[in-house]
Amino acid sequence: MRNHTIESWVSQFTGDLYHRAVSMVSDPELARDLVQETFLSAIEKFSTFRGSSSPKTWLMSILNHKIVDHYRQKFRQPILPEPEMIDQFFDHNGEWMPGRQPERWHESDENLLDNEAFLSVLKICMDRLPDKWKDCINLKYILDKKSDEVCQELKITTSNFWQITHRAKLQLRACIEKNWLI
Repeated sequence: MRNHTIESWVSQFTGDLYHRAVSMVSDPELARDLVQETFLSAIEKFSTFRGSSSPKTWLMSILNHKIVDHYRQKFRQPILPEPEMIDQFFDHNGEWMPGRQPERWHESDENLLDNEAFLSVLKICMDRLPDKWKDCINLKYILDKKSDEVCQELKITTSNFWQITHRAKLQLRACIEKNWLI
């Protein structure tokens, strides 16, 4: 019964799981691996599935844990400062460099996430971030984790988290302003 059920779930839910994984990790090969690991975990933990949620919800939950574990493993390495990125924006006193202060975006920008051109530039800019910065942004803003959850899951301090997200936001904003017609 278990094998038949899992085979049925593989047929039904692989596509949805894969699309979710690709949107979270931006790497098709890694996404396939995560989906495969999700089904392996489902086989191992099948006896714990009580049916209180739909099979798809249960599998998505397993997948989300796999994604968080992926990012957690990437963060186990120490984060080395990348001064050249900060030097682009601030002088030695911490003041904005001339011409580097963010410009004000148009008032209509409140619906940017509905703009396909903006989303494609955002993806390009996200892919240009250092891996650890991108991971932090993905967990916080894509997976919608609370800051303390991200810190706990990635085993980083709150100040380290805020430093990473601040630097990543600055880099994203500069990249978007350079590559998107505003």
